[in-house]
Order: sequence, then structure tokens, then C-alpha cells
Amino acid sequence: MLKTCDWSLDRDYKTGTENEPLQFYLEGLANSSEFHLLLGYFSSAAIHLLSIGFATFISKGGKMRMVINHFLSEKDKEVVEKGLHNDVANKVFDLTDVVSLGQVFDAYDSHFFECVAYLIAAKRIEIKIIRPKNSKGIAHYKSGVFSDGVNSVGYIASCNFTMFGLSENLEELEAFLSWEDVRSNTLINKQLKVIDDFFTEKDMDVDYLAVKDIEVAIRNQFGNKSLDELIVQEEELVKKKTGLAANKKLKQTIGKLRSDIDRIKKSPRFPGTEGPRDYQVQAYENWLNNSRQGIFAMATGTGKTITSLNCLLQEYRKSENQIYHALILVPTITLVEQWEKEVRALNFQEVYKISSKVDWQTTVSTLLSSAKRIPLSFVIICTYSSFVKEKFQSMVPYLPDDTLFIADEGHNLASPLVKEKLRGFPLVKRIGLSATPKRIYDVEGTAEMEQFFSDEEPYTFAFSMEKAIRDGVLCQYYYYPHIISLTADEMTEYKEISEQLAKLSGFSQGNTDKQGIIERLLLKRKRIIHKAENKLPATTRILRDQFEEKGHLKYTFVYVPEGETLEITEAGEESVQENIKLINQYTREIAKIDDSILVNQFVSGMQDRGEMLAQFQKGDIDVIASMKCLDEGVDIPRAETAVFCSSTGNPRQFIQRRGRILRKHPDKTDAIIHDLVVVPDYEQEREGSDTYKLERSLVRKELERVMYFASLSKNPYDTEDVFNDVCAYYNLNIYTIQTELATV
Repeated sequence: MLKTCDWSLDRDYKTGTENEPLQFYLEGLANSSEFHLLLGYFSSAAIHLLSIGFATFISKGGKMRMVINHFLSEKDKEVVEKGLHNDVANKVFDLTDVVSLGQVFDAYDSHFFECVAYLIAAKRIEIKIIRPKNSKGIAHYKSGVFSDGVNSVGYIASCNFTMFGLSENLEELEAFLSWEDVRSNTLINKQLKVIDDFFTEKDMDVDYLAVKDIEVAIRNQFGNKSLDELIVQEEELVKKKTGLAANKKLKQTIGKLRSDIDRIKKSPRFPGTEGPRDYQVQAYENWLNNSRQGIFAMATGTGKTITSLNCLLQEYRKSENQIYHALILVPTITLVEQWEKEVRALNFQEVYKISSKVDWQTTVSTLLSSAKRIPLSFVIICTYSSFVKEKFQSMVPYLPDDTLFIADEGHNLASPLVKEKLRGFPLVKRIGLSATPKRIYDVEGTAEMEQFFSDEEPYTFAFSMEKAIRDGVLCQYYYYPHIISLTADEMTEYKEISEQLAKLSGFSQGNTDKQGIIERLLLKRKRIIHKAENKLPATTRILRDQFEEKGHLKYTFVYVPEGETLEITEAGEESVQENIKLINQYTREIAKIDDSILVNQFVSGMQDRGEMLAQFQKGDIDVIASMKCLDEGVDIPRAETAVFCSSTGNPRQFIQRRGRILRKHPDKTDAIIHDLVVVPDYEQEREGSDTYKLERSLVRKELERVMYFASLSKNPYDTEDVFNDVCAYYNLNIYTIQTELATV
């Protein structure tokens, strides 16, 4: 903070004395969040000279405003022009990485100029170009204000904010500290008002120029003494910078800055340039207001992971010892790896993974026993299956009381094994993450989860798919449902099962044997829908049309139908073999569309799934065919097209699948979803038959999924056209279904 800096006792800074102007700028930059400059000449080489202070300033979120005159070096004019016109190509700089920034600003090469242009484009450096009205003169101000949000330090200088001004000329600078006296505070406020009036263009004594009006400063215009420093060779700049560092007090300041940078480098911080989004800040505040407990009901793709980790970050910043503790539960080993990546993105460095693939017991046991005695940070990422085992349960009592417990895919807490281990759970800081916390087929499980997190609808924080699309967090999409008919053989078997169900439905109440028969028949009929033969030719037709339109099938997912659902266990090994046969069949037929198409399978247990997904993101693999494995947590924002061949009545599953395809990517504008919807051969059925009521119920359930997808798409009315005849036959109103869904 500015008030703690070692400012010159007489507030004066002069070249060649103990208190160099350069030292003043370094102290100000390292301890402020805003820097307001009212300048004559400016050159980016001054940033190079102040690289260590400027890197600290930017990495901590600092913003800079400059009022400058209309003379710049040719290179700086190009940089300003690129920044103001947002012409920074695809360059992205991590403005929180103080070490990398220091290297960039210190190098003074093309990378340096790209970064300065990027800062201007990102409005971290704002520039206003002025010229005296009706005059051939120039703006020649030399003052500024540093502010840390509480206190301010202003100054008036003889030197320009240039390399020569800061290092070559004999210059002086007088500082004013806002907390020191009324005069200083008045001068600072006066300076800020002048700068504000220029930025709002209220000052009518100057012309406000566009970047095209900047004049390039060249050697013969100003002579050697005031030559813009960019004309000076890089070797000369480096020599001058090294020489200045010989000043004892300046050397101490630079040493302190290097220590600060080392500390910043090791400290957790929010990734990106702008910090948490507004909704992520709101989620944390809501969580605090609910006694640091609650459910984050956030649509797939809206950043549940980083929203919960921001809570950990904010708790870390409030802690006296600057340490952090977290236990994160995830469903799969793949998600352990993904969470580790996200955790490290916030620069939490002490990460420990617990799963069947990691030898963790000794390391974690030592860590937790030590953490009870000395301040140690950790983030433990653990699968649910490892969490319930005695090996980990024996360590739970050693978790520090302030450990934040995060349950990813929080509906897993409702499973009997996990529920049992959570009885009397000692950690009180709790966050449950789920796109679908309300389990419509498990009212008891939903109640258990809500009770554990001390939450209920509308939940501590909710971020719906509709809001995410509207706010641009997820991309918009087109939805195309396709009606799939059963083959004659499938329809015959389907009718036979439906007739048996119709006969049994009225006699099953309280009859365990008949209830068991009904469940087996329902699963058997469900299997017919899942693996309907006509899904394959429909899939290849859809993809062939896409290939003919685009010339490629890059960034396409195909959710292959499961030959057996998870509930059917009687088939055993035959079930696995049938699934393999089915996904191989789909893979083969998709590849036949064109020799140029590369199709890979994404299946359970594969070793190189990370490499495959990376190749898919780059476009080296065109199509990924998968069964269920992409349902939880796999992040592939590059995916543009999805074909849903598997008919799932599980809301959580189809909501996750949609969210997977809607993740944003710089090269993706919209997503496309094709949904294969199996409907019994209604044209041959007769209304009033024994099975009609059962069929109507099944079709209605399919339409619930269809309308859930269609309602938020860019083309909702196309769905009405597709299902007109089906709705007419079964006396269903598609808009009534949509309205009822909205109230669930």
C-alpha cells in the first residue's frame, strides 16, 4: 500500500541523488492499483525501464490512464493503433503471471510491443490523445497520480515519461501524499479532475485526436537531445538500465520488488485478466450468507469448478496465516486430473490426488498429521470410491476444521455408501456442485443432499442454462430432432411387451413378483428403444449431409446408443461385447462417409484419452464416438456438432450432454445438436387399443426431452413441424409440455 512506502523525506526526487525519479515510479507502481498520467511525450520504453514495477502493477490488476500529446515513435504509434482498434490477432497474455510479464517487459522485443497493444485493447492501459486548440504547440504536462483505492500519491515532474526523461536527463520530481496535509490532498484531487475532464472530453481548450492523427517523431524533428528513445538501440537501453541500478537506495527498492514478485509468484490468484465474473462473486457472497454452506446449481459449461474454487481463493485471502485447505470429491479418475488442472490454474500449488491409480496413503497421512501442528496448505482431490474406503476414512478426523469440502456432481452424495460416510461429517464449510441437484426420480436422495448442504430450492446459487446462453457464458445452438421408426421385427417385439405390460399394470400393486416382472419388461422394452436399428442409417445420413455441406466433419461428437443400459445386469459379459460391437459398427459406418474422415472411440478404461481429446481439439481427429464416457466433467469446448443416438430419459444425462456441446470457444459461433427420437409406429396403431395409453405416456416422456432442448434453441419452431403428426395422434400439446417443464 502507498502509505507504507519509504518516500523521500522532503518529497523531492532528483537525478543523481539518493532519491532517483526512477525509484519513485517503481515504488508507486508496485503499491498502487491505478496510475493516472498527464503527459507531454510518452514512449513505451519507459515501461521497459520500469519493467519490474510495471509487471507487479499489471499482475495485481492495475489499470493505467494516460493523456498524451500527438507525437509518438513509429513503433509506438503502431502499438497504440493496434490496441485501440483491438487488432491484436489471437495474442493472449496472462496478465496475472508476474514472472512472465516481467520477462516480456524486460525484453523490449516484438513480444513486448504485442503485450502493450494487448493491454490497450483490454483497456488496462487507456489513452487520450490531445493537442492545444488552434495552436501549433503541443501538450507538455508532466504530472500524475498513483492510487491504491484508499490513499493517493500525486507528483509534478520536469521529466517526460520516456527513457531519456527517466534515465538520461537531469530531472526532478515533487511528490504529494494524500494523507499528509490538506494542500497535498487538494493538489491530487485537482490533478485527477484535470485528467477526468480530458477523458470525458469536457475540457474545451484542446482538440481530441484519433490515432490516425498521431504524428511520428523522427530524428530530425527534435534533434539528438530529445530524440524519442525507441530510436536508441536496444543495447544502449540495457546499459542505461543496468547503470541506474547501481544507486544504493534504488537497488534496495528493486530487491524488495523482486522479493514481492517471488511471493506473488507462489500465491493463489484468479486466472485471466479481469478476475471473477460478477456471478462468481455473487455465488461467494450467497455462500457466505448461508453460513458457508450450500448448493451451486449451475448448468453444465457455466464454470461450476472455478466458481467453487473462487470461494476457496477468497477464504485463503481472508486467512490470517495465508494458507488454504480443501477436500474435493469427484466421480471419476478423469475428473481428478481435470480438477487438478483447474486448481493449478488458480496457482494453488499444494495439490494431492487420491484414487486407485495413485500411491497416496503415506504422503497424505504425513501431510494431515503435520497440518494439525503447523500451518500447511493443501488441496486434496479424491474420487468418491476412494473416499468411502477405510484407508481414507481413517484420515478424515485429521482434516483441519477450516477445510472447504467441495462435492462435484453432488448428486453422488445420495448414494448409500457415501451417505453412510457423511453421517457426523466434521467439515462445516461445504459446497455441492450439480447441474441437476433436484433428482426427479429420487426424491429421498434429493432431500438427503439438500439437508447435508443446508440448502433447498432455489439453492444458494443457481445459474440456469437459459441465463447462461442469454449472458453469453454458453454459446447459442440449433436443435434438430429426427423421428426414428422401429423396424418390423422391433415393432412386433415392442407391441408384445406393451401388451403384457398393459395386462399387468392393474394387478401389480403390492405384488412383489408381478412388480419384478413389470420392471424386467420395462427394461426389455427400453432396450429396444436404445438400440433401434434405424438409428445407424439416420446417423450416417445426418453426417453425410453435413460433410457435403461443409466438406468435413471436424469437431463432431456422436453419442452411440448403449446396447444394454446400466440397469440390465443379467447379460454380463455379453452386454459388454454387445456394446463393443455396436460402437465399432457406428465407427465403421461413419468412417465410410469419406476416406478423409478420422473417427476415434472414447470409451471407459482407455489410457490415451487426454491425447485423443487434444487431437480432437486441434482438428486432427474429426469425429469422436462415445458411450456415456463424456457425460460427467469432460471439457471439450471445441466441439461444434453432436448427434445424440442414445435415447436417455435421465434428465441429468441429457442436460450434461447438451452443456458439453455448448461450451464457448473463440472459433465457434453456434453449436448444432441432432437428436434421434424413437417413436413407435403410430401410423399403424389404433387409438383406443390396450397399449395406446402406455405408448402415449412413453411418447410424452420423449417429448419432454425434446422440448427441453428445443425451448432454448435458435430454431424452436422447427421442432413443432417435426412432431405435428405425432402430437395429433397421441393428443399431446407440445406447448403444454413446455409450460409444465418450466414449472417443475
